[in-house]
Amino acid sequence: MTNRLAEAMSPYLRSHAEQPVDWYPWGPEAFAEAARRDVPLLVSIGYSTCHWCHVMARESFSDEHIAELLRRDFVAVKVDREEHPDVDASYLAAAGAFTRDLGWPLNVFVTPRGHVFHAGTYSPPVPLRGHPSFPQVLEAVRVAWTERREQVVASADGLARAIAETMSSTDDAPLPEPGDLDAAIAAVEALEDRELGGFGTAPKFPMAPLFDFLLTPREGEVARRGVDLAQRTLRTMGASALRDPVEGGFFRYAVNRDWSEPHYERMLTDNALLLTAYTRAWAERPSSWAASVATGIAEFLIGTLQQPSGGFGSAQDSESVVDGVGSEGGYYRRDADGRARLTPPAVDRKVLSGWNGLAIGALAEASTVFDRPEWLESARWAADAVVENHLGSDGTLARASLDERRSGAAAALEDHGMLAEGLLRLGLATGEVRYAEVARDLVDRCLPDDTVPDDTVPDETVTDASSAAVAGFILPGGGDPVLSTQGMRIDGDPSEGAYPSGISSLGRASLLLFQLTADGRFRDAAERAVRFAASAALSAPTAFGASLALAASLTGPASQLIVVGPDRADPDEDEARATADRAMCDAVRTRRDDVVAVVSERQAVAWATSGFDVFAERTSRDGRLTAYHCRDFVCRLPVTDVAQLDAR
Repeated sequence: MTNRLAEAMSPYLRSHAEQPVDWYPWGPEAFAEAARRDVPLLVSIGYSTCHWCHVMARESFSDEHIAELLRRDFVAVKVDREEHPDVDASYLAAAGAFTRDLGWPLNVFVTPRGHVFHAGTYSPPVPLRGHPSFPQVLEAVRVAWTERREQVVASADGLARAIAETMSSTDDAPLPEPGDLDAAIAAVEALEDRELGGFGTAPKFPMAPLFDFLLTPREGEVARRGVDLAQRTLRTMGASALRDPVEGGFFRYAVNRDWSEPHYERMLTDNALLLTAYTRAWAERPSSWAASVATGIAEFLIGTLQQPSGGFGSAQDSESVVDGVGSEGGYYRRDADGRARLTPPAVDRKVLSGWNGLAIGALAEASTVFDRPEWLESARWAADAVVENHLGSDGTLARASLDERRSGAAAALEDHGMLAEGLLRLGLATGEVRYAEVARDLVDRCLPDDTVPDDTVPDETVTDASSAAVAGFILPGGGDPVLSTQGMRIDGDPSEGAYPSGISSLGRASLLLFQLTADGRFRDAAERAVRFAASAALSAPTAFGASLALAASLTGPASQLIVVGPDRADPDEDEARATADRAMCDAVRTRRDDVVAVVSERQAVAWATSGFDVFAERTSRDGRLTAYHCRDFVCRLPVTDVAQLDAR
């Protein structure tokens, strides 16, 4: 039996390499082998910090008898959902026709053409409380394939067509009005658990993207209630068992309504988004609890997830060995002294482009607000690593890498959008335009040719003729080639789950580019992203926080604050001037304008020369820090006295 997973980039796949199952990685070879043998495929999807994935790996995939059933009757494919999010999204959509309890491990049975005819999640090795065993599931699927082939294939093909038709439909709803956004906040308020905090009953999830919406600056009493709701929820979460009080950072979710019994994996996505949420909560209303929680998250990101290469790993596992026995959460239930004698749970060291963008942007913004330059250096280190290791000379973006070895998986829309926004936020925090230039190129590659100016049209690798524009964006390269061949690719999924969708991510990056450049095509792209998700977002606001935040940002004028200082400090500057400059910097740190930047005159020229018009003709006055406060690129007179800055 060939070990095809031993050299895989994904740590999750490597963890299955020594099992007796004859695993294939995701790719055309597995489907060709299934066609040659005339057998179905088991596509088993999971990720390295998934608890029940570990359980099923031990119980079933390491069992010789079950492995023999799989070798005899199926071609088995193991997929890391973090490396192949498009494969996961496609099969999740199909699996919904067979089970309401979607999750991971996701075990999908498909025809050699790639069409799903049965799906489920965790199955025990023996029957348990009315649930069939995994061998029983395998036998039922085998019987269906051999005895009812025509019916099975027709059903699978029909499901594939139905999903394709559903996902190809467009939602061109009007942009939400302020009243629509107020109604969304009211709907979220109605779901609040006023006794124990959070939303709904159990299990309790952090719903990290939702805070972006609730904390988006808007006028009105309902918007202020949204800020209050975000503050209450964040404070409760920060004091709950969902947060690790020793090392900082948040666990994935809590089993119980009172936030107890966490599922102990700590995800890069959750923590990056929550760092942004606590940073903005503090900027809105400075408080010791928000600063403390934000500091813990930043230290977890940098101290635990950041890799020697500079990029951030995707997650830390929930399981570790405690007293010689594998334990989920046993390490995290110890205090600092107890943990010092244990080996920490493993980190999935896989570096994902989009997820790193979330962390880069979060640390860049937090470094400015909390005046922590070391956090900015970590963000810069990560950005430089991802740009160097993941961005090809032709502008093609890789989805993932491990120890600087690139994955062959295609980058998703979320990778382009999240990384672009993170680089833009880093550029504003550092004053370095080079990060914004890369970000603009990433977004440009996702815009149809007729929206890109002639002098910036990327090369022929940008788009694929088979890839239709969805919500105004095109996935460079056309996405996963296997899914494309099978007609299983989902281009237009606006759902956000635990983090922003590719569409909302690109919309957010596009809007920030508009606020920096005044280029209307970027605002148009942001508006199309909102329209695409508007109906679903307004009907289920807790599941579309990022889209609603983007919609809220579009309801008002762009607010820009550019502060420019001399290229070199004046050694003869008197104390009064120095004090005034420090006061200006302190005031700027907590501003919630759409664009906030403190740059030197030389940096301002570099930004303006590169086409970021908000920096044009911005100079310092009398050797002092000089603030330009603008609304939709119309700026008030520059000021050097913090007292003259407009109230936000």
